[in-house]
Amino acid sequence: MQYPNKIKKDFKEQKISHANRGMKLESLLNLTNSYYREINKAIIYKKPTPIKIVSTLMSSKGIKINEAYFEAPSTLDYNGLYKGKYIDFDAKETRETTRFPLQNIHEHQLLHMKKILEHGGITFLIISMNNLIYYLDGNDIINFIEDNKTRKSIPYSYIEEKGYVINLKINPRIDYLDIVDKIYFKE
Repeated sequence: MQYPNKIKKDFKEQKISHANRGMKLESLLNLTNSYYREINKAIIYKKPTPIKIVSTLMSSKGIKINEAYFEAPSTLDYNGLYKGKYIDFDAKETRETTRFPLQNIHEHQLLHMKKILEHGGITFLIISMNNLIYYLDGNDIINFIEDNKTRKSIPYSYIEEKGYVINLKINPRIDYLDIVDKIYFKE
């Protein structure tokens, strides 16, 4: 395939990188959270991953990080406040069609979710799967794992049963707070 400036791209033998898997979902969530802040509906931000800088290089463009490593395992990607309640959640994507692999949720993340629930907070996952976006509440995730200790994945049927499909909109793009309202702020 020919692109501007005579750059050639051959898509036949490209290796698939999983490093940025989830970036589209995160971009949509970042737009959603920005919109929530703009209209003063909620204050929710993406947390930066904690890194330890080991060495830097000085150049004419400024300081460049030469070497760094992850300082500690991060908890969940997003946190903030909504209607006086603490919210903490993560965005996950999978290409699996029949199950959501539990290896996508790290042990320290599950422990963090349990602690949030114990303290009366709200926690959940936004899962992109089968070309749909689901809200899966933390209570349902913890209950499934505790009831199915030997399982290595959550069946898609469980996500369909317990989860909520979030349809993309103009603004907010992924209106997960609509579902939070249905679960936690029934009026």
